[in-house]
Amino acid sequence: MSSIATTAVVTTPSATPARHRTPTWRFGVATGAVAATTTVGLVAVLRAVGVPFEVGGEGIPLVAFAQMVLLGTVIGTVLARRTRTTTFIRATVLLTVASCFPSVALGTGSASKLALVLTHVVAAAIVVPALARRQGR
Repeated sequence: MSSIATTAVVTTPSATPARHRTPTWRFGVATGAVAATTTVGLVAVLRAVGVPFEVGGEGIPLVAFAQMVLLGTVIGTVLARRTRTTTFIRATVLLTVASCFPSVALGTGSASKLALVLTHVVAAAIVVPALARRQGR
């Protein structure tokens, strides 16, 4: 008679999350680039259909939208590194709402105000969930 030995291998998920290969700052830059590109594209489309993007009677240059989205992403990336997910989400929602106040106060005309607020919401809708998922704490 012959016998065959079998061994069972049981794997369990690690209690600590796996390290991400891409550093957080690099992920933040990539996410910011996507959000900035999307926002600039949205502004270009809205301008093409006649929505004015003006503050104080002056047109806002397209590059300004990209710059402000990237600045917001840097702030979000720093917050994501320094806080828990729940705190991060609460803080970024509050900051997004606060960032809309100048658009409403300084925008000229309802269409302009609504479009400016929309750009803030679109950028935040891209950046905040991506950084929160990445954070995973």
